[in-house]
Amino acid sequence: MDFRDLGSPRARRALRHVAVRSTGPSVGPDLRITLNFHPDRLVGPLPLLQALARDGAYHSQFVTGTSNGGLTAHPGGDRWRWESRIFGGAYDEADPHERPVYGALNFRRQVVGAAPRFGSSHFRLTADALARTTFCYPDSAAGPTDFGVAAGMSLIALAEADEQDALNDYIEAQVHGGVLLARHLEALVLDASYRGTPVEAAARLLPCPVEWHPGYRLSVAELYEHADYRGPEYAELGARIAQDGHVDPRIIGDAARTGRHEPQDLKMVWHTVARFGAPEGAGTAYAPGGHTPGVRTPSA
Repeated sequence: MDFRDLGSPRARRALRHVAVRSTGPSVGPDLRITLNFHPDRLVGPLPLLQALARDGAYHSQFVTGTSNGGLTAHPGGDRWRWESRIFGGAYDEADPHERPVYGALNFRRQVVGAAPRFGSSHFRLTADALARTTFCYPDSAAGPTDFGVAAGMSLIALAEADEQDALNDYIEAQVHGGVLLARHLEALVLDASYRGTPVEAAARLLPCPVEWHPGYRLSVAELYEHADYRGPEYAELGARIAQDGHVDPRIIGDAARTGRHEPQDLKMVWHTVARFGAPEGAGTAYAPGGHTPGVRTPSA
């Protein structure tokens, strides 16, 4: 594959390094990469969507210093070492802004995005992002040995055959060359709990269409029913922050912004909601220009 027109020299080097280790069928052009995230969190003093509107770009953890996963993006940290191994040292001396951003390949075409573990909402990238993306399965934190590029990979078959927890069975995507909001997004897809909130108002100011999915929601009784999933202490926390007997992404975000709870604890509450509170029909597939029924939900 010719990578000459795809990003910086570092990005091209990284893409080539992964391509030579990739075999299998090409990725269908109708598939999309999604960047799941929590749209109501703060970046310093700014709400996240306002920070995105200001910058005009979606940044990696190396730039923001924030993450919905582990916080290891610094020289010598785990994320730095994973990238050095996966990309053959292409980014070892790179400016943080040059590094790839992380998402997942939505090969199941879920309206909630490919990796809801990392957030209830997501950006859906345009089709041309596929050509400048590398992939791995499982997540790069797990030390994967299987990689791919859009021209050829076997990762979809691996993921479909693997009996992983539903929050872990995504194909990680590393998008090289930047993600500009005005150029590289098909849509911002928000959880229904944000309708009529400042999140929706901020989303309407971004240079991309806003879409909705039905929304995550879990009752307090269901939290306790699944207390062994992440631990009873997180069921207790979910019950404390619940409103009208349930928890949803907006409620968790409100709790996060108070500063009264450990972010990692709230993340465990979110994992329980994401695993067991997915909207009915969350496996409903997207299709460019419309939606068509699917067959799988994240809670399957």
